[in-house]
Amino acid sequence: MLFNSTDFAVFLPVVFILYWAASPQKLKLQNLILLLASYFFYACWDWRFLFLLLFSTTLDYFTGIKIGESNNSSNRKFWLLLSITINLGLLGFFKYYNFFVDSFATFLALLGLKANTYTLRIILPVGISFYTFHGLSYILDIYNKKIKAEYQFTDYAVFVSFFPLLVAGPIERATHLLPQIKQNRSFTHTTVVDGLRQILWGLFKKIVIADNCATISNEIFNNSTQYSGSTLALGAFFFAVQIYGDFSGYSDIAIGTARLFGINLLRNFAFPYFSRDIAEFWRRWHISLSSWFRDYLYIPLGGSRGSVGESILNTFLIFIISGFWHGANWTFIFWGALHAVYFLPLLLRQKNRIYLNTIAEGKLWPSLKESWNMATTFCLTTVAWIFFRSERVSQAIDYCKRLFLGLLNKASYAESYNFLYWRSDFYLLLVIALFFAVEWIGREQQHALQKIGLKWPQPMRYALYYILIVMLFYYGGKPEQFIYFQF
Repeated sequence: MLFNSTDFAVFLPVVFILYWAASPQKLKLQNLILLLASYFFYACWDWRFLFLLLFSTTLDYFTGIKIGESNNSSNRKFWLLLSITINLGLLGFFKYYNFFVDSFATFLALLGLKANTYTLRIILPVGISFYTFHGLSYILDIYNKKIKAEYQFTDYAVFVSFFPLLVAGPIERATHLLPQIKQNRSFTHTTVVDGLRQILWGLFKKIVIADNCATISNEIFNNSTQYSGSTLALGAFFFAVQIYGDFSGYSDIAIGTARLFGINLLRNFAFPYFSRDIAEFWRRWHISLSSWFRDYLYIPLGGSRGSVGESILNTFLIFIISGFWHGANWTFIFWGALHAVYFLPLLLRQKNRIYLNTIAEGKLWPSLKESWNMATTFCLTTVAWIFFRSERVSQAIDYCKRLFLGLLNKASYAESYNFLYWRSDFYLLLVIALFFAVEWIGREQQHALQKIGLKWPQPMRYALYYILIVMLFYYGGKPEQFIYFQF
């Protein structure tokens, strides 16, 4: 069930009405409604994988109790390793089995050896990377005595499978979400209205921005050998906008939907394309994943507290694993490693935490230096996105080579102009410019529409919402599945 589907447009109001029809004093009934709705939501993808979700949930529920009840360090470590091994084993089998088999066969071929390998036609369960990390963070927090084990199975199951975040995050922490699930929640008009605004902006990002950009980026990436440098630059630009609109749009819809039920999810995007260096970009892009790796992997490994060599190793390790988390392809590993290369100079010069505030905070325009830094960071991330989007590393390298060499050729700019002209896509650049203008105005808020228009006369404010809704229906691109569903 897609957020941008008519099915969800029917599903959400029904769950909303049933949920609030249950008295806030009947917390168990509200949580049961959320759990059943979440399982139905997930079963709409493929009901067979609902059993895998139930198994993962039950495993971590019982191992969490075992860890919490045990005072013996060996027993605690046994149940922790059992949970980690099974969870990562399932994730590795469904997501990475064929990758490891093919990579092993390729390695043997380089040595002049031939191996008879067998790959499987494995269907990747939707959201497995996300709900696996939900469970792992819960188990690790119990082991580290940050939280106590949850004995109410329904409450824990809602934490793992809450439908707004189930298939593509944000990746929640038990320390943040479980207390909300266990406490009474009351209907608040202002919270619900703000949630609806965030949903509207998320749908706009996905349907109007991302899906229209996808049409152009797919055309260019799928036929990259036929185009020159400036057109390839257009393809990279449109994909950079597409993946931001697609994934942050999903996060906005998920967070806004959760607010309809009185639940606040972790923020996942904080206007990352307004970042002034790569370190700031990663504090603002997919925040729930980058902070998960920081807290459960990077810091336990020593972070940047050790020697220079250890800091470099930890940096590459965290970025490469982050890339590998996204998919079973060498392109994602290269994408992660490239970001590590970007990040390393900042780390070694101890300048990776100089931009902790919002750019041009309290001002209308950025300074020239801020504008330059922001443009440079955007260009670096856009080049890295080429590896993320490409099917093979060789294709990405060829794309980059043709792009940079072609930009030196003046004739290529005429080709890119003709490409957009004959496709009548010049208007999309204007829409993207207006989109980023709205994001810039709202960059100091939790989402772009949080305060825009609130002080306007009511007719003007509602006119803005109606314009966005009309654009969803009349300017939406060809419907595309959310990119992060494959992860």
